[in-house]
Amino acid sequence: MTTSDNAPALYLGLISGTSADGVDVALVSFDDGMPQLRAALTHPWPSALRERVLALAQDLSAFSLDTFGGLDVAIGRHFAEAAQALLDTSGTAGAAVRAIGSHGQTVRHRPAGENPFTLQIGDPTVIAETCGVDVVADFRRADVAAGGQGAPLLPAVHAMLLGQPGQTRVVLNLGGIANITVLGPDGMVLGFDTGPANGLLDAWCQEQRGEPFDRDGAFSAAGQIDGPLLEALLADPYFTLAPPKSTGREHFHLAWLLRQPRVALLAPADVQATLLELTAHTVADAIEAHAPAATDVLVCGGGVHNSRLMQRLAEWLAPRRVASTAIHGIDPDYLEATAFAWLARQRILGLPGNLPAVTGARGRRVLGGLYLAPRE
Repeated sequence: MTTSDNAPALYLGLISGTSADGVDVALVSFDDGMPQLRAALTHPWPSALRERVLALAQDLSAFSLDTFGGLDVAIGRHFAEAAQALLDTSGTAGAAVRAIGSHGQTVRHRPAGENPFTLQIGDPTVIAETCGVDVVADFRRADVAAGGQGAPLLPAVHAMLLGQPGQTRVVLNLGGIANITVLGPDGMVLGFDTGPANGLLDAWCQEQRGEPFDRDGAFSAAGQIDGPLLEALLADPYFTLAPPKSTGREHFHLAWLLRQPRVALLAPADVQATLLELTAHTVADAIEAHAPAATDVLVCGGGVHNSRLMQRLAEWLAPRRVASTAIHGIDPDYLEATAFAWLARQRILGLPGNLPAVTGARGRRVLGGLYLAPRE
């Protein structure tokens, strides 16, 4: 049911990406439908809970139904804590927020096959009860039910904020998985996941160094790219699939890497350098194939802070300009969270949130379920 967009006009977006390196929270207002970031923060995961999240994302069979259900609630509580932290630090009353858009934590994404599905957890009823704000969640399943990939969902917001008539641009999101949005000069929008990004880099860094990520790409920069390992990784069939397509940690994870016997023969830094090259190579291939006329590649997500990765992307994509979305006044760390605030608003207004040209769905769909806060 469509409702009018009455005040209050603030929305809050929550997302933990494939790397599960923190819950990003964005407080967003809307002026003529355009999202404006008002405040943001990243709420860190407790290490024990993060380890459980990452383990679940790679081996669902290892968890009993009771364990799974308990983790759903624990993640919901953590998301609620993240939302409340931003409300508190920004001095915003919960009553001023129309709705919270919670992406949740993806633990499985299988949009192909006989019974396609996507699964994000983090009980939205817990968030609504704790924060006293209506919650919109479970954004991806309506698109999957309509024959789509359920991902990526950000291209609609990329087009609103970064599209430029008469110019072809690419928005590159470097999260756990890399995805691109192609913004055509005539308003055309295309988007898909290109393959792994921070997820594999972080996992190998954690495995070898006990550090959650490769700061500034220093670990990668200390190694040499191994041609045979890179060739073996590039042979994965995902890279040659035509869009629409999407993927996640259930495909590109540490065990996927360790299946390559050559890994054991190499210095750890050489493996890291090769993983970084895999990301740069597959992103560049995707852009060359689907946006050869692009003049700008605007980067968001955690990978924008990996100076070695940004350097290799610039080398691969020359003469295109590769730069952070910050050059257009858009915080690269909170664009995803901003998008889920926008998606929550779309659901409250009864408006569609997907782009069938991106996901492959049969048509536009209103995304997400609405979970009401207590009315006491």
